[in-house]
Amino acid sequence: MVHKQHYSKAELIELGINAVGDNCLVSRKASLFGIERISLGDNVRIDDFCILSAGSEGIRLGNYIHIGAYSSLIGDSAIILEDYAGLSARVTIYSSSDDYSGEWMTNPTVDEAFTNVTSKPVYLGKHCIIGAGAIVLPGVTLKEGVAVGAQSLVTRSVDEFKIVAGSPARFVKSRSRALLEKEKAFKGQC
Repeated sequence: MVHKQHYSKAELIELGINAVGDNCLVSRKASLFGIERISLGDNVRIDDFCILSAGSEGIRLGNYIHIGAYSSLIGDSAIILEDYAGLSARVTIYSSSDDYSGEWMTNPTVDEAFTNVTSKPVYLGKHCIIGAGAIVLPGVTLKEGVAVGAQSLVTRSVDEFKIVAGSPARFVKSRSRALLEKEKAFKGQC
């Protein structure tokens, strides 16, 4: 059921979204920039005050995705979340970043000839979960089943079914794969 606080599928299509599946709950308080480059699968929920700013390569969210309140997905390169991925509140994913060395000027108000922006795709595999306040930087791939602790800074890619935490994020322990059996049971009831 779609409530007044969420856009209807028809409204998202009218706004120009690239693709939208069934049973999506996108808060009217979320900001969607480059909406023509945003694709949503089925059963996607985007909470209040989220920012999705799709650059030239777009944002693609699979099925059963949750984007918690105040989270941001920003950058020129692709940002892809596969099925069952989830972001807690205030998670930020960047697919672009300025050069902080001092050799170049920074920020989007400056002509590109005077900046050195790095843009690289960010990919979250199935069943990835990112804790509150975590930040993911350009070029990171989180393979299937990765869990990122709250307030972590993810600067490097992470292999499947690992738990990482800290700033910068480091390996904590392996994550259980039991959720894969739960996924099979869940799909069986749908």
